[in-house]
Amino acid sequence: MSLNWRQILSSTLLVTILMSSLVTGCGTGTKVSGSNGTGTGAKVTTIEYWHVNSENFGGQTVRDLVQKFNEQHPDIKVVEKFQPNMYLGLMQNLQAAIAAGHPPAVAQIGYNFLDYATANLPHLPVEEAAKKDPEGQAFLSNFSPNILDLGRVNGKLEGMPYSISNPVLYYNADIFKAAGLDPQNPPKTWAEVRDMARTIKEKTGNYGLYVQEPADNWAQQAMMESNGAQILTRTGAKVRATFDSPEAIEAYQLLADMVLKDKTALHATWEEGTQAFVTGKVGMYITTIAKRNYIETSSKFKVLTAPFPTFGNKPRRVPAGGNALFIFAKNPDQQKAAWEFIKYLESPEALTTWTKGTGYLPPRQDVTDDPRYLKPFMDHNPLMKPAVAQLPDAVPWVSFPGNNGLQAEQVLLDARDAILGGRQPAAEALKEAAAKVNKLIGN
Repeated sequence: MSLNWRQILSSTLLVTILMSSLVTGCGTGTKVSGSNGTGTGAKVTTIEYWHVNSENFGGQTVRDLVQKFNEQHPDIKVVEKFQPNMYLGLMQNLQAAIAAGHPPAVAQIGYNFLDYATANLPHLPVEEAAKKDPEGQAFLSNFSPNILDLGRVNGKLEGMPYSISNPVLYYNADIFKAAGLDPQNPPKTWAEVRDMARTIKEKTGNYGLYVQEPADNWAQQAMMESNGAQILTRTGAKVRATFDSPEAIEAYQLLADMVLKDKTALHATWEEGTQAFVTGKVGMYITTIAKRNYIETSSKFKVLTAPFPTFGNKPRRVPAGGNALFIFAKNPDQQKAAWEFIKYLESPEALTTWTKGTGYLPPRQDVTDDPRYLKPFMDHNPLMKPAVAQLPDAVPWVSFPGNNGLQAEQVLLDARDAILGGRQPAAEALKEAAAKVNKLIGN
């Protein structure tokens, strides 16, 4: 399924990404400096780290980690750069930076773009970086095989699994009480979600529900697959988009009906929806556990969490969200510095800071269970427990194959806006989108 990343970008895409690079500042690239600022004249390797962590999504924690790394490594200077529009935006800007010859040294690649990045973007596989390091294999041994598989493509460890998340249901205990609902009895199924959302709207005037709407279809994949649908179906080497099945349509139409008919669910950007919840205007909010710290510290009410709702007795299927760390540096010194930075981010100390500052689940079990690190926090933070409990329900976050993976993702995003915006019913929008995606991925 992997393609050669040396394939030439189309002229239209090249113009687009070069213009993007002017906006995002990709032209600064990464470089090797001549001094470490101490007056000794020692060489300092300066590298860029691209991430998707905005101010309400762990941005300060990223800065804290970078600052600490720089203090501990006077021969390396990491410059962090936030990339808007989540993983899709980062990928678009990354293409621009690569075309301009100034890629970042390290970047967070969402698991949904793992295949695309591996096939189309020049990088140093983590597996090869580890082989160059005498301590590399010992470092990788800290991670279980199933976790490392999150960063593998065709059996090769391309990116280092870093952030792991799944969607949970946050809810406002105060709104529940005001609506006459029991905060100790959150909804378990989507039928209960719909009923409780109606009650919240009738009794309090607030929206009952918001389901996250960033530049990806992660939460919607969880809804469709939990109803028995599959986003992609593989038959041998052939892959087809099947998110237009009756099960997928039913799940999407339920959400659309809550937005358009019941008027109990909010259709808004991820930023707007998050703010609506933390300011007490939405009773229930389905989003990543990685927003736990921001939601918990920003809300003036009692926040509780529950597992992702199911469709009756059908099994829960939640995509494993998050990202793997890829090395895009071309210079050997920068590649070495990038690997050192990755090892630091994956250290027990740094992962403890990362989980506490966001809500992401750590990729290392020894960090979770060690009383020196996350065990006390995990034991005493009830908001994390649903995300941990539903880890066995995790499925891969769909990654559209081929050169047109980014366009395929955008097609499904456009369908979401058409459905929740009331321009098309779910059946019509998803069937049109599936036909477009199948053409894009070669079917």
